[in-house]
Amino acid sequence: MNKKIFSSMLVGIAMLGTMLTGCGKSDTDASKTAKAAEDKVYLIACDAKYAPFSFEENGKYRGIDVEILSAVAKIEGFKYELKPMDFSGIIPAIKAGQIDGSIAGMNVTEKRKESVDFSDGYIKSGSSIVVSSSNTDINALDDLKGKTAAVKKGTTGAIFAEENQKKYDLKISYYDDSPSMFQAVKNGNADFLVEDYPVISYQIKVDPNTKLRVGVKEIEAAPDNAFAVNKGQNQKLLAMFNDGLKKIKANGEYDKIVGQYLPLNK
Repeated sequence: MNKKIFSSMLVGIAMLGTMLTGCGKSDTDASKTAKAAEDKVYLIACDAKYAPFSFEENGKYRGIDVEILSAVAKIEGFKYELKPMDFSGIIPAIKAGQIDGSIAGMNVTEKRKESVDFSDGYIKSGSSIVVSSSNTDINALDDLKGKTAAVKKGTTGAIFAEENQKKYDLKISYYDDSPSMFQAVKNGNADFLVEDYPVISYQIKVDPNTKLRVGVKEIEAAPDNAFAVNKGQNQKLLAMFNDGLKKIKANGEYDKIVGQYLPLNK
């Protein structure tokens, strides 16, 4: 056989082998990528102490947020690990990439939209002024003048107190969680606290001896609570949450979850 022809044949065989190897590698890589996506476990935060949205009972977390997330994940087919946290640390953790998202009774605000992307709202939750049941002095916003406010770090309640500090001559005390605020008001260390109405109404419902009452039911129009992810990231997770939320509202699971804890607004 002519040496030139033989050499050409060897080159052709080598090229074909390379092409086949490349195709095989491409298929393998695609398969691995698909498998990785299928096995993805999202780390999602909830507020560690925020009944009826999320709270620990007998070693397990339950509540509106926790159970909506579970129902959405089941119907959309994604896996997640729940990460209970102090509320004030949740947005910093999202921005740092330490968690993939959060469902933590988080009100949608323009300021927060600068840092995170929100889902569709899953419930409305306005803030209330809460006082000791023995306090008969605070029944309107003007009654707050010169008083001490207990607020939870990073919340819309804290923002309300800060924005109105001069107007009402407020002293502000910060706490890490809702139970600590409740205790401060009960003990007389603060005159009032600012808390989401569903939270305090649930607290009074389950504990008639809570020694708290709602002084002003609504200090603002109730905003939406929503699921949150880092701005511009985890858009697939956000889309799955929105899609799943629509589905559980349609099939009745949403009403079943919320109805355990709060009156349903029909």
